[in-house]
Amino acid sequence: MPLVPELKHSTIPLSNGLQIPILGLGTSHDGGYSHKAIVYALNECGVRHIDTAKRYGCEEDLGKAIKESGQERSELWLTNKLWPGNYGYRAAKKACLDSCSQMGVEYFDLYLMHWPESLSHGGSNREVRAETWRALEELYTEGVCRSIGVSNFLINHLEQLKEDCSVIPHVNQVEFHPYQQPTALMEYCAERGIVFEGYSPLAKGQVLSDPTVCHIAHKYRRTPAQICVRWSIQNGVVTIPKSTKKNRIQENCQVFDFQLEETDMTALGSLHDGRRVTWDPTNVK
Repeated sequence: MPLVPELKHSTIPLSNGLQIPILGLGTSHDGGYSHKAIVYALNECGVRHIDTAKRYGCEEDLGKAIKESGQERSELWLTNKLWPGNYGYRAAKKACLDSCSQMGVEYFDLYLMHWPESLSHGGSNREVRAETWRALEELYTEGVCRSIGVSNFLINHLEQLKEDCSVIPHVNQVEFHPYQQPTALMEYCAERGIVFEGYSPLAKGQVLSDPTVCHIAHKYRRTPAQICVRWSIQNGVVTIPKSTKKNRIQENCQVFDFQLEETDMTALGSLHDGRRVTWDPTNVK
């Protein structure tokens, strides 16, 4: 019996009609992957949404963990990301198919361009983004990717993509936590039917000792991490906290049986100071 059966029922619709689970488990490189944690999350916590990337180097291991869990592929939401070193039409298509092969799956539920800047030669960032996106559009048409999107794209990047291509991204995945709230970008995405997905909801642990967060956690008898994940979800943001520890994964998933009052949502919303704990795409043309 999963610890959090509500997880599989908590979704947000994409513009193409698919339902993306609002809470997922993120992975990363440099120790950000644990085989046992993935199996535990899937079998004991009700997690059905796993986020990874070619960059993280754990595709093959993740595929093995999913297979070991015994969960049906059709019940899972698997997101993968295309590294900028594989941008360009041919390279992008090959990289996606290679990633499918590495993970032992026939399709991804969501496939993202990882970063707005190209690491390949042969044109401006805008030109390479457009060429790469056309490859993703074909993968989407072919069913290899059930939905496609971008990560770390700002409004100017999205505007250019809209002018250059035909399919509007289904998702934009960016850094989001109480200290980093890109309100204008969120509003832009909402107005255009782009689902906003947030990574690093705990600001790599920086927000867990914040006095406001700790005060609210005490009020609800919850952990600071649960308050931050709940706040993100309650803002309508698809949220993917990362952890390799079973107890932390369980903790992050147990956020569907309480709701933050409006005053507390406002208090957390006032913590924005613009700091980032990951990459900053601001200066990418």
